[in-house]
Amino acid sequence: MARRALVAGLGIAGMAAAIGLRQAGWQPVIVERAPERRRGGYFVGLMPEGRQAATDLGIRDHLHTRNPPGGGKAWSLTRRGDLEPGLGFLHQPGDPAAVVRGDIEAALWQGVQGDVPVRFGTRPLTIDDTGAEVRVLLEDTATGEVRRESFDLVVGADGLRSEVRRMVFGPHEDHMVGWNAMICAFQLKEQVPSFEEADSITVARAGRAAWVFGFADRPPTVLLTYRTSDVDAEFAGSRVERLREVFADMDDPVVRHALDALEETPDFLFDSVHQVKMPRWSSGRVMLTGDAAWCLNLYSGMGATYALRGGAELGRALREHPDSLDAALTAWESELRPSVVRHQHLARVKGQLFVPSNVPIEVVRSVAVRLACAMRERRLAKARAKEARAA
Repeated sequence: MARRALVAGLGIAGMAAAIGLRQAGWQPVIVERAPERRRGGYFVGLMPEGRQAATDLGIRDHLHTRNPPGGGKAWSLTRRGDLEPGLGFLHQPGDPAAVVRGDIEAALWQGVQGDVPVRFGTRPLTIDDTGAEVRVLLEDTATGEVRRESFDLVVGADGLRSEVRRMVFGPHEDHMVGWNAMICAFQLKEQVPSFEEADSITVARAGRAAWVFGFADRPPTVLLTYRTSDVDAEFAGSRVERLREVFADMDDPVVRHALDALEETPDFLFDSVHQVKMPRWSSGRVMLTGDAAWCLNLYSGMGATYALRGGAELGRALREHPDSLDAALTAWESELRPSVVRHQHLARVKGQLFVPSNVPIEVVRSVAVRLACAMRERRLAKARAKEARAA
């Protein structure tokens, strides 16, 4: 008889884990507290490891990518208001695939639909690992009805503020590391005036930054991010008014367009920036994956990639250790942890590229971007010259 697993969370990490479990011969069940599947979302650059994981999970053919030709044009707006060539997220090594979060989730949905039971409006209330099984009390959030079920494994893939993690591993403050920064991400209805549809634009100042990410076949998405000394205070009152206060002295067309668009946006992400750090991602028959386990955070640019990798590697570990769950989870974590830790450290550097913490770093960042743009242009010129000679 196939072993049963409960997966909490219908995001990228949850669906990837469910597919990995199914590939290993398990019977996963996904519970999602939201009443329906979420769509849309902000910009994601899927790195080579993520694309390989998508292939391993069998969803690569369902994944719609949106890369502009050559990565698109990227621009930086200086303090003087001058427009300079910039480096977009898609110009980094690895040739990221441009998608929105919903594109990955739609591809994963194709992989679970019909094969994996999904219960919307459902959440775990208690988790009791007896050693032989995990007894979970599940609540229907619409009716309040509760039922107890038993599973061989529980997978917490329910995000940064994971309830599975809180119930089994302890309070959030034991694992969440704050970065004293905020993010707001949403989709524009139309590109910033005077720019091409697929252009990417950056306005980075000490403590605040606005990023516009361009796509080939849909309007851009925006990231507004800033640093703060009091994260709790940022959640008081109107989010839009707070953002207008933070960016009040950045009176440029990009920021104005973004803030005006935010006024009319029904769906946006506004949250504090954290990472999750834990000595171990599993305990007995309960494990965590994705943001619940490690939360590389948005600055890292690797969150979706490692959410997919978590599911693909889980399936591989369970197949290689079919007779020992503990050995499988140990092998799974041993495979992932070194690279996760490395990207958590790298996110500190990338965070300064997204939003420099002070004026000196802003200046260093500007110089570094100019040098990188010049090097990229030289590489492109050499490539064009080589192609011309070959022709």
